[in-house]
Amino acid sequence: MTSSQTTPSQADLAETVTIHDIKRADAAIRPAVLETPLLTSDRLNAVLPFDLYLKAESLQRTGSFKFRGAYNAVFGLDDPDQAVIAFSSGNHAQAVALAAKLAARHATIIMPKDAPAAKIEATKSYGAEVVLYDRYTESREEIGAHYAKQTGANLIKPYDDVRVIAGQGTAGCEIVRQSEALSLTPDTFISCCGGGGLIAGTAIALSDSFPDITLYSAEPDKFDDTARSLAAGKRLSNEPDARSLCDAIVTPMPGEITFPINQKLLAGGLSVSDEDALRAMHVAATYLKVVIEPGGAVALAAALADEFVAKQAHAERRQTIIVIGSGGNCDEAMMARALTTPLPDYLSS
Repeated sequence: MTSSQTTPSQADLAETVTIHDIKRADAAIRPAVLETPLLTSDRLNAVLPFDLYLKAESLQRTGSFKFRGAYNAVFGLDDPDQAVIAFSSGNHAQAVALAAKLAARHATIIMPKDAPAAKIEATKSYGAEVVLYDRYTESREEIGAHYAKQTGANLIKPYDDVRVIAGQGTAGCEIVRQSEALSLTPDTFISCCGGGGLIAGTAIALSDSFPDITLYSAEPDKFDDTARSLAAGKRLSNEPDARSLCDAIVTPMPGEITFPINQKLLAGGLSVSDEDALRAMHVAATYLKVVIEPGGAVALAAALADEFVAKQAHAERRQTIIVIGSGGNCDEAMMARALTTPLPDYLSS
């Protein structure tokens, strides 16, 4: 048998999750998830050359969009007694832990030792068993596979899982409904991106309803693997010694399933510095009155970047830009740091 017969092609992987999967997930999880608001600020829009809207997934249960995919995966299991296992730096961890608690399943969560203490404690508070590892010397994928094989638990990956991608895509379904209710036709959508599950799912949902929309991923500049991979036409990894404040979206490389979807649908990838992310957190708190963590703020940061704003200033017409604030699990020290980071020059004048 040839390799082409045994290995799915990029085109096949790009069709792994469909709009029908996302709509089914939307119907299945809607009773459990919160419909998070699509926020805008008249003060902010008066300064920007476009109308900016933020999908506040930081207000979702467990504080991030991750609850959508986790709930869809956990409640989609056939065996009512099967335990679950997941690996995550915190947001997917909390989401799987709560979903497992709601389903009365045992959950084991593998988390890096340097994850924010608040995220580790929150995960434990949902009743999950937490196993810590060193993200720089150990492989969470290998640890997860070992535990799953040893215990028979169902492994729920943070992004390379069709159930999770479909669940994350329900945020896109909500944006569609909210946009239609406001008579908006989004021109551009920017999503925070780690392994690519959120942007893959939302891109499918948004492009189905708004075929002319331009879609971008947004990442920390030291973890811009999706942006570089899209430009190169193949999956590229990040440097192993790279570091970022944006712990929620620090991943080694784009997902095997998510990348072909994003390669098919995205116009490209944007990247921002840690300082840009902190500045966006400051803007979100000041103008939109919401708390966003560093990793959850990179899409907003990308929209507020001087280069993006300058480009929009020369657009033929005023456009509607939607970004997603993907998580709000931020400790007090980090929020204080953000609030002392100067606002962009065009907002502080």
